[in-house]
Amino acid sequence: MREALRLLELLKNHDNQISLIENHNSYTYKDLLEQIQHFDSVLVQDQVAPGTITFLKGDYSFQSIAFFLSMFKRGLICVPITTTNEAEIKERIEASGATLCYDMRNDKKETFLPDQVHAIIHAIRQRNRSGLILFSSGSTGKPKAMVHDLDNLVESYLDLKSKSLVFVVFLMFDHIGGLNTLLNCLAMGATIVLPSSRNPEKVSQLIEKYKVNVLPASPTFLNLLLMAKCQETYDLSSLRMITYGTEPMPASLLLKLKDTFLRVKFLQTFGTSETGIIKTQSKSSESTSLKFDDPDQEFQIVNGELWLRSKTQIMGYLNHNMDSFTEDGWFKTGDLVEESEDGFLKITGRAKELINVGGEKVLPAEVESVVMEIDGVTDCIAFGLPNSITGQIVAVNVSLEKGIDPLTIKSVIKKHCSERLDRYKIPAKIQIKEQIDFSDRFKKKRLVV
Repeated sequence: MREALRLLELLKNHDNQISLIENHNSYTYKDLLEQIQHFDSVLVQDQVAPGTITFLKGDYSFQSIAFFLSMFKRGLICVPITTTNEAEIKERIEASGATLCYDMRNDKKETFLPDQVHAIIHAIRQRNRSGLILFSSGSTGKPKAMVHDLDNLVESYLDLKSKSLVFVVFLMFDHIGGLNTLLNCLAMGATIVLPSSRNPEKVSQLIEKYKVNVLPASPTFLNLLLMAKCQETYDLSSLRMITYGTEPMPASLLLKLKDTFLRVKFLQTFGTSETGIIKTQSKSSESTSLKFDDPDQEFQIVNGELWLRSKTQIMGYLNHNMDSFTEDGWFKTGDLVEESEDGFLKITGRAKELINVGGEKVLPAEVESVVMEIDGVTDCIAFGLPNSITGQIVAVNVSLEKGIDPLTIKSVIKKHCSERLDRYKIPAKIQIKEQIDFSDRFKKKRLVV
């Protein structure tokens, strides 16, 4: 496990620096290494062999991070899982073929009897590599069980320079974006602040208390931060960078954020669970255009869809065919992009979310950005609804500031959209909602019909 040893050597270099802050308790990198050693002893005592598929239940904590690193060091195949839904847990145990589970929430261990072992698992074991199994969100069907070579994934982080930065880990432990933040921080010797909850007020409190420099988040969360006016209640002046991804950023929201956080650099991130996180460069803090700046990643655009091929992509799925990959290894992301003459890309939305109005295609993100330009509108989500004449119509759900008259705002939305959008893109149905629905991963729940 050469990459695991290299990573642990990096941790030793940081020694007495603060590695983690959790529930107001601080742990040095030395503390983290000692905890990794403790869990090494646990795994030896439990006679857990390299290549064992092992569930790790629980979100980020000092204990779970140390256990994850111990599993990596010992060559296990790790399945991090944050859900507490028993049906989801059972489904994922069966899909992964896990034989063992360590629950960080209540310090329990369980064992399972697997079905037959998948060929991908055999391949990892034969190569004496550590593995990582992640699951897709499952929003449009059964979650896909994706298998990474964890040594290969971690290797891409090991040449980072040390930096004295403080991060909040926002994206979750079983999400490629969350693991990207974790591995970046560990390799750089940065300090990781773990929130006990991911509501805007709690995260803002931590930013103020621990002088956080970097906040990775989703556009939905950043909008909630503005809606809660956290910048007026808490001192967020320590922030130097906000990275955003996981869903499209409305251009109008980005401008509001930049106007609020004048000293902060905004960087759009991009990646997929299948290919890993790509190093990116934003055109500016006010622009949603970006470039891929990563020697480990290739891209091409095929009929408006982004295809990726990377050194860190998955070995395969345990419970799904590989039809999203071409024979020569290109992953068809399903993301729609536009490329400008200067080489910058703009992620415009997901192919499956396109609204078809009489044969004309409408991007929900474009409609949302225009609607959110209107004073009094705090959030919105656009989607298609069935229509007997045009096939679909554009609909929007909108949330408002207190005191805004719903009837008046509907007229304002219609008028503003008619000035800014083609006729077929103008919302035909507008519904006022107290709050726009979002998932526990702070992504909008978009209706797809």
